[in-house]
Formats: sequence, structure tokens, C-alpha cells
Amino acid sequence: MPAINLTPMLDIVFNLIIFFMVGAKFTDAESSVDLQVPEVSQAALSSAPEKQVINVFRDGRIVLQRQEVSLTELTAQLATTRQQYADLGVIVRGDAQGPFQNVAALRTACRQAGISDMGISVRMANKER
Repeated sequence: MPAINLTPMLDIVFNLIIFFMVGAKFTDAESSVDLQVPEVSQAALSSAPEKQVINVFRDGRIVLQRQEVSLTELTAQLATTRQQYADLGVIVRGDAQGPFQNVAALRTACRQAGISDMGISVRMANKER
């Protein structure tokens, strides 16, 4: 009858026990410090917005947050939002049948607003077999 060697499993269990005991000591030491942390209102804890979705239609119309805007207005709005959130990103959704010039102009406007995190939305083509 072959024997099962449990030594490696016991070594791992003991190492995990020691690891969790040491980790618990650090959290106890941190919570025992008599320190009053500052309080903030909920308004100060606003999170960064998700990526802004910008739609570019075949005829060149630009829609940001369900409002039609010009390139100049778009640049101004994105620059204002970027001042509040430095990591602001955008996703450009261009019409597949529209000229690429519309998308290129929009990406230039985003660069002028100081946004470096840009993506282009696409969809997967259906594969027929």
C-alpha cells in the first residue's frame, strides 16, 4: 500500500497560519493608535466619471451626453471636465458609413482638450460558415 506524504501540505498550512497571525498584528497596531481622522462631506468624495461617449453621425453631427455640440463646444466641455478629472477618457462612436474625416477631426478636438485616453468603438462582424 503506498503511503501519502502529508509533510508538504502541513508546511503550507503552518506558513499560512503564521502569515495571517502576523497580518492580524499589523491591523491591531494600526487601530490602537489614538488618532482622529478628518471628516469630509460626500460632495468631496465624488468619483471620476466613466469614459465620455461621443457619437459622430454620417452627416458630421456630434453628440455628447445626448446633446448636439460643435467641435468648439466639445473641446471646451471636455477641457472643463478634464480640469476636474485629470484621467478623463473618451470613446468615439463613428458611423460606419460616414467619412473618417469626421472621426479624425473629433480626435483632434479631444487632443486639444488635453485628453490622451481615447478609444474607438467597433462591433464584431458576424462570421458565417
